Amino acid sequence: MIDKLEFFIALARAQHFRRAADDLGITQPTLSAAIKQLEDQLGVLLVKRGSRFQGLTPEGEQVLAWARRITGDARTMREEMRAARRGLAGRIRIAAIPTALAMIPKLTTPFREKHPGVTFSILSRTSIEVLSLLGNFDADVGITYLDNEPLGRVVSVPLYSERYQLITAAGNEYSDHKTVTWAEVSELPLCLLTPDMQNRRIIDQHLAEAGVQVRPTLESNSMIVLFSHIRTGKWSSIMPLNLAETFGFAEPIRAIPIIKPDARHTVGLVAAPREPHTPLVTALLDEAVTLARDFAKAERALSASTKAG
Repeated sequence: MIDKLEFFIALARAQHFRRAADDLGITQPTLSAAIKQLEDQLGVLLVKRGSRFQGLTPEGEQVLAWARRITGDARTMREEMRAARRGLAGRIRIAAIPTALAMIPKLTTPFREKHPGVTFSILSRTSIEVLSLLGNFDADVGITYLDNEPLGRVVSVPLYSERYQLITAAGNEYSDHKTVTWAEVSELPLCLLTPDMQNRRIIDQHLAEAGVQVRPTLESNSMIVLFSHIRTGKWSSIMPLNLAETFGFAEPIRAIPIIKPDARHTVGLVAAPREPHTPLVTALLDEAVTLARDFAKAERALSASTKAG
């Protein structure tokens, strides 16, 4: 039964019999037979019949919710038994917003030092996709904004506050300023993340609050693309302070705090609200709490140093 439920989940995800079979590493006739057997066992039709996949029946949607719950519980049981025998092992799937990717090693590196049998799969996704992957059990945890758009029902651990900087080349307008306003930033040729990214929606929100609108000269869903264009000296961008620090911008690239307002948004780890969590997720949530304390301590030290200076 568990195998058939996992096949059904794969079909619902792929919405195509052949693609689902390829994802599972089985033949399409094997998948079709398994779905038919599951329907016979449950006494309902799960899939709308036709020459190709046409969606799930209402009963299929109900079974899909149960299938995710049952297979999730089965996975938790297997992980608990494996952890009892030989400690934590397995793969953790993390879906993260692009601006948080550079921070993830601070979480994964100490975690793997404690649990060398653990491996990671890390995906860059929009905040909406992060929550969707969690809800579909296609990711174990997510890293996303906690305080800007609705999260739904999740367990969350706040990690750090995102603050924003103008990233620009020396010699460009405002590059010699100690601070710059959102209105001033709007005058520059900007490269920004695409509008499907929550970071971009946050930036647009603060620009609108300053009474200005921006049409960036370049948009991308890749931070590497943005960094590459900034280094030409012809583009500027708006990025979180922690991201700029991680990539170690040096002359001739400058990072200048943006004020009016000095905006902050909380980024954190999120997981589905299910009990019990798998041993891997439970351990990662604990690691996130430790990391959050380290971030808070570093921020207090930076604040004290700034005031002293």
